[in-house]
Amino acid sequence: MKRVYKVGEGMDRRLLYSEKRIADEVQRLAKEISSSYAGEELLMVVVLKGAFFFAADLARQVQLPLTLDFIKLSSYSGMESTGRVTIAKDLETSIAGKHVLVVEDIIDTGLTLAFLLERLWEREPKSLKVCTLIDKQERRRVEVTADYVGIACKGGFLVGYGLDLDEKMRELSQIYEFIQ
Repeated sequence: MKRVYKVGEGMDRRLLYSEKRIADEVQRLAKEISSSYAGEELLMVVVLKGAFFFAADLARQVQLPLTLDFIKLSSYSGMESTGRVTIAKDLETSIAGKHVLVVEDIIDTGLTLAFLLERLWEREPKSLKVCTLIDKQERRRVEVTADYVGIACKGGFLVGYGLDLDEKMRELSQIYEFIQ
């Protein structure tokens, strides 16, 4: 079933990354992560809501014993970052002494991820790395780097495969860019 969204006057979207491209990137990342942490247990910290789809696919392909926990941060309103990050839902698991992999859907300005990493380091993990499906470095406002990157993207505002516009279009199986 095809979902139809009325986006708004003067806005359209174009396909940027197909299901196959996304699946290929997830598979590649899972192999890299499995190799990096071989012989270890891993705790995936999934950043809600956007990384949910990516993390589910990634977790099924990583060949390691792992656990999942979820954190929800907020810094967007519509298509713009507010510049202020808040924690809406914190972790339920202690990360002290554990290998922690933060799973993000997209790193854009870097504000949200920098905030999260600072808070997680305070909890004394054994290691702390970041995996993101989409990396938009040209929009960085603070210096953050992902250890595992699916796609380096120069596109504009993206939706689909977890990425949203005001909570809509996350469920789309491909990633689209809005064109104004």
